[in-house]
Amino acid sequence: MKSIPDTASHYKSTAVFTEDSIPAALQRSHTTAAGVWGRITILEGSLLYRITDARVPAEEVLLTPEQHGVVEPQIEHEVKLVGPVRFQVDFHR
Repeated sequence: MKSIPDTASHYKSTAVFTEDSIPAALQRSHTTAAGVWGRITILEGSLLYRITDARVPAEEVLLTPEQHGVVEPQIEHEVKLVGPVRFQVDFHR
């Protein structure tokens, strides 16, 4: 999994989502804007993070409080519920 560049600065965060409040858009393939990185932080439980972009190798990672996810700019990805979860996404550019 990639790392957010040291030159990227945090500029906003989502609300804390749960299995009951996760937006449907996050559960289907989507991207961030050009130059925008995301960090998916699991507060409780787990979430399956999938890179679905045909331009890069497919990847699936089970995110946990010990394993965060990194979203690359303009790379298609999605998350899948695997049980109870609390998580937040922090955006950097």
